[in-house]
Amino acid sequence: MYGVSRFLLLAFFSLASAAILKADPLGLVLPTKNTAIFSSDPSKFYMYTNRNFEGVNSKPWEGGTYGFSRNGKRTSIGIVNTRLHEGIDIKPVSRDSSGNPLDSVRAISRGTVVYVNSTSSHSNYGKYIVVHHDWGDGPFFSLYAHLSSASIKTGQKVNAGDTIAKMGYTGAGIDRTRAHVHVELNMLMSDRFQSWYDRHFTSKNNHGIFNGFNLSGLDIAALFKMHKANPNISIPEFLANHEEPYYKVGVPKNGKLDIIRRYPWLGRNMNKALGAKSWEFTFARNGIPLSVSPSSKSLKYPAVTWVKSMQTNHSYMTVSRISGTGSSASLTASGSRYIQLISEGF
Repeated sequence: MYGVSRFLLLAFFSLASAAILKADPLGLVLPTKNTAIFSSDPSKFYMYTNRNFEGVNSKPWEGGTYGFSRNGKRTSIGIVNTRLHEGIDIKPVSRDSSGNPLDSVRAISRGTVVYVNSTSSHSNYGKYIVVHHDWGDGPFFSLYAHLSSASIKTGQKVNAGDTIAKMGYTGAGIDRTRAHVHVELNMLMSDRFQSWYDRHFTSKNNHGIFNGFNLSGLDIAALFKMHKANPNISIPEFLANHEEPYYKVGVPKNGKLDIIRRYPWLGRNMNKALGAKSWEFTFARNGIPLSVSPSSKSLKYPAVTWVKSMQTNHSYMTVSRISGTGSSASLTASGSRYIQLISEGF
């Protein structure tokens, strides 16, 4: 009788655990004790950047936010920030008497450590960690940068909230006063990144597929807020609700797309793929792919097939991946490289 009761009890807890995971598929927590992102004063959460715009120096906290928050340019539609910041810069909650940050850095969700860069000079990120998360919608990777030290190793399993590092100020352009942790949540663009890298660069790639060029950052700040309001949300639902299409690119069809194997939810009308002549990618302004559809258009080279009409140059709005104005646009050199990477057309 005791054995049956114990079996039923274990079964109950197993079902309860499964229900919890299903109810909160991402299981997100903030990466430090700083919770001001949910407050009425976000300046207490984000680390400022040093800015000089038209000869005026400032230290805006907005420079630490995700998105087009840096490198302002005066245009026909007003001042536009042209540089994409793919993560969030979180300021320390506590420092020692010398001003060094004391904050621990924690995993934002359960996952596996897949990369630890312990050599500051190898990256603008300084010392950084990458954790792989499998939430059922393909591989996603959280990145934690500018660390003082890491306390985990590659291959180690972590749970949400586990300490993985100590905040620091390693990497280019950061000093003790601006110590922070830069946190991203990324999609992986290609499993064959090294082949693409060798085609375009001569310098050594020290980071394998976890090089920043191969990681495309989601709006993690918006995700934290949306998850707080709705713990049931998935990444595809988040992107559908948060991002808007900005441009589309047609790519000659040369077989199956590996990115759809990784992220099947990107595929649209895939039942028509067999007779298609090209693929059409839809991108958000930040370069995140939102969908991929088969197309009957015959193309020899990748080309912009649609763009949101804009009075100013599209290069200012898209990290210079496309250029042109109004409803006309074309791929730039960097845009062509990006399309090569994401479609593996190399």
